[in-house]
Amino acid sequence: MTGVLSGRHALVTGAGSGIGAAIAQALSAAGAAVSLAGRRRAPLEAVAAGLVSENLIVDGFDVTDDQAVARGLQAARDRFGPVTILVNNAGEAPSAPFAQTSLDMWNHVMGVDLTGVFKVTQAVLPDLLDIGTGARIVNVASTAGLVGYAYVAAYCAAKHGVVGLTRALALELAKSGVTVNAVCPGFTDTPLLQGAVDTITAKTGRSQDEARAALSKANPQGRLVTPAEVADTVLWLASPGTSSINGQAIAIAGGEVMAG
Repeated sequence: MTGVLSGRHALVTGAGSGIGAAIAQALSAAGAAVSLAGRRRAPLEAVAAGLVSENLIVDGFDVTDDQAVARGLQAARDRFGPVTILVNNAGEAPSAPFAQTSLDMWNHVMGVDLTGVFKVTQAVLPDLLDIGTGARIVNVASTAGLVGYAYVAAYCAAKHGVVGLTRALALELAKSGVTVNAVCPGFTDTPLLQGAVDTITAKTGRSQDEARAALSKANPQGRLVTPAEVADTVLWLASPGTSSINGQAIAIAGGEVMAG
């Protein structure tokens, strides 16, 4: 798909590692100018060094902070013009039994994983509506937005909210030409997953390999999803040939979740 996104401006949140970094690489390889948004500069610089298209590091981009979002978006617009592809990827997934989930943890996860998507999308929406046909919003949700998992109640609730927001906004914007879709990865080999592995190891005494194998069992293919596989799906949704794909929550999980 080399060059298919030439002339487009993609803003990717949480672009400093894992799925966000892979998405930035895929969109860049397809020709898009990429604004790499995240809170910390050093990881964004590492990702930027591997991109083949023009790019901008937008650090200090805290999706829970209205002013930080506004500043970062203005910097991106000043460099590359209106955003034509928005990828809401920033997220966190702390785990705890429900009875031990504090209100602070709940509010934090909701703020980053769900309200952050609302804030960034609302800020970017004028750009997308001005462009109309061909503009794209892709929200990185999770299979946790389609089914439930134990010990991550806040994360599941937030990601279900992202899927609901995706579907509602897709209908609201359908006649504008802007499409809104979500990708829902299963357990993916990222630093976020490594955090889950560390938690399992600490609480159960299992080895790192045993913990990773336990997570891999959720996938009928018996493996972890790769960030590149998620990025390839985002690239497809961002491409010109997907104008009729709208309001979908696409599971990338080897058959773990089958949407009806």
